[in-house]
Amino acid sequence: MARRPGSSSRGPARPEPLGAKAVTSARKPAAKPTPPASPDPDLVLLGEFGRPHGLHGEVRLKSYTGEPTAIAGYGPLRLPDGRTVELEDARQAPGGSPDLLIVRVKGVTDRNAVEALNRLTLAVSRARLGQAAEEDEFFLADLIGLTVEDAGGTAIGTIVAVPNYGGGDLLEIRPAAGGPTALLPFTKAFVPTLDIPGGRVVADAPEDLFAPPGPKPADDPG
Repeated sequence: MARRPGSSSRGPARPEPLGAKAVTSARKPAAKPTPPASPDPDLVLLGEFGRPHGLHGEVRLKSYTGEPTAIAGYGPLRLPDGRTVELEDARQAPGGSPDLLIVRVKGVTDRNAVEALNRLTLAVSRARLGQAAEEDEFFLADLIGLTVEDAGGTAIGTIVAVPNYGGGDLLEIRPAAGGPTALLPFTKAFVPTLDIPGGRVVADAPEDLFAPPGPKPADDPG
């Protein structure tokens, strides 16, 4: 489970949450981690395999758990075809986002077997995870598809992803009027109301959240 930074809880599920003055923008980093929702409501997706890493059975994995390396502690995880696998030796991938790991899969020792795992998702039964004990405990995958409303109850968009680029969880929101998505820090300051059973969140978003990025400053080397 994860928590929303800024709530009255034991602390954020991920390090270095963005503060209330964090900059929001329609311009996103190149990487785009997207925790999907499981097609089976009884399952929660915890991660997705990527390409092989090296020649000795290691594989890249995108973790959707609040503490990324904790995915290796969930025991057997279910693949889309019903098979189960267990993860070993999870560590953060060098130079990647906190959610990108290098792992070993128990019983998988060669590159050919690892290549067969590419793009396969890993899920666990909700019954094994238990119920959220507090308002601010939730599964990141459950945020996908929620309607985003302003304080007046007007729908301004829909959550399509919950990326994390190292500074805390963000909500990627597709505007109700169409157009490019924008990112909003997922903190209590920006998202004061979280109503997963009601299928919505209430956001205190800046008026220019969906405004296109302005021109670069003349002295910007990028």
